[in-house]
Amino acid sequence: MFDFNHKKAVQALNYFADSDGGTINKMKAIKLIWLSDRAHLRRFGRPIIMDQYFALPFGPIPSNTKDLAEINLFLSEDEVNYRNQYINVIDKYNFQSVNKVDEKIFSKTDLTMLKNVYSEFGDFSEFELSELSHTFPEWKKHEAGLINGTASRFQMNYLDFFEDSANDNCTIFKESKELKELAKDLYSENVALAYGTC
Repeated sequence: MFDFNHKKAVQALNYFADSDGGTINKMKAIKLIWLSDRAHLRRFGRPIIMDQYFALPFGPIPSNTKDLAEINLFLSEDEVNYRNQYINVIDKYNFQSVNKVDEKIFSKTDLTMLKNVYSEFGDFSEFELSELSHTFPEWKKHEAGLINGTASRFQMNYLDFFEDSANDNCTIFKESKELKELAKDLYSENVALAYGTC
């Protein structure tokens, strides 16, 4: 339904690296992007990055964004060139910001959500964020399959992001029921329009 926006993905990675002192662990950045997409979707009916999510043992992964955060031979020349203007992949675990974040690529609500997510979760380590992600329903529904080895990953459904977590310590996900239902309806309408089912 949504087209992946590699420029937003790069700038989100850049934003979190810059916020984290210039260099950030890849898994930490990926988890912060998942939290940002989740929070934005539940308020405004669309994710920020428009990526395809998979459940893996360490939690939800936006697959195309992950590729941008590492040395990946499947990236297009445009993606590599744009990425290299803003972030430098140091090794398989870390990357660094090398240019100012281009905030113009984001809507106001996108940027606000990135800032709010970093404010709430920026002090978490990558492993703490991974553990946190295991409390959310969009990952938990695939937990048994990951544990018993049915598959190494499972495609996730954005509709599951609207379900509430048993972990009620996350301030950012305390939106009103009415707001969340409106956002879910908007998301569903956009899906129907994209696939011509309405």
